[in-house]
Amino acid sequence: MPSLTIDGENKVAVPAGVKLVLAIEDAGIDILHRCGGNARCTTCRVEIVEGDPGAVGELEEARLAREVGLSPNIRLSCQIRVESDLSVRVPGRASAQGITAGPRPSE
Repeated sequence: MPSLTIDGENKVAVPAGVKLVLAIEDAGIDILHRCGGNARCTTCRVEIVEGDPGAVGELEEARLAREVGLSPNIRLSCQIRVESDLSVRVPGRASAQGITAGPRPSE
């Protein structure tokens, strides 16, 4: 079972194939996901600190291309399936912005 380290603190085991956004949320992190996991809003961005999140899909690539100044290790957690150990940083938290996280993304 892959391990996921979040913000250098929380380390959890994640069943292979789970969407990263769900694994982060299930670990108790109030990650934003305003569009419900459809790669439309980019609020579920994560910084990949270590590990291989897999290839960027067309939908994710097209959405991230519309943003300015993102580093290449920024990904949309709603578009990643955890298959191996990962370490990520979560910059967008609902509590920090005073809003709800958004509808829970589908499996």
